[in-house]
Amino acid sequence: TAQQNCLALLANRQHARSRLDSLAEQLALDAVPERLECFDISHSGGDQTVASCVVFGPDGPIKADYRRFNIDGITPGDDYAAMAQALERRYRRLQQGEGKLPDLLIIDGGKGQLSAAEAILAELGVTGVTLLGIAKGPTRKAGLERLFLGAGHRELRLAPQAPALHLLQQIRDEAHRFAITG
Repeated sequence: TAQQNCLALLANRQHARSRLDSLAEQLALDAVPERLECFDISHSGGDQTVASCVVFGPDGPIKADYRRFNIDGITPGDDYAAMAQALERRYRRLQQGEGKLPDLLIIDGGKGQLSAAEAILAELGVTGVTLLGIAKGPTRKAGLERLFLGAGHRELRLAPQAPALHLLQQIRDEAHRFAITG
């Protein structure tokens, strides 16, 4: 019925909000992020490199704002250069008025990818965006991810059952899915 559908929608929105609240608390952010972007790099044996950018808001994915970037002119398999190119293209467009900056920028990768992201944002003069790297743990098992926050690359580990980690996994997995479907 319509009433059940409305109640389900409201419950989903409340769940999404509670996961964002949890994320802000776990990362010790000044405010609950309203817009999150996540970048992932995908390639086939180093060739046909594609970067994806997925966007989430308080109610979940904002699919109209997703972007995919075909990467060229880099050494095949150089994920750092691919990440830098995608971020440069995305944030240069945002500076020219196409869309708005995220509160939290999630990079699928560890300290190296995070450093590449920091360098590009600094080069473009982008400020006010919190950076977070999410790297798979040593066994690549879900729940063992390592998080690297901000300029100091402070390492965090969240409990496998933490709502904040589940949100980050969902966003990362969506970025990966969107990249490989390209």
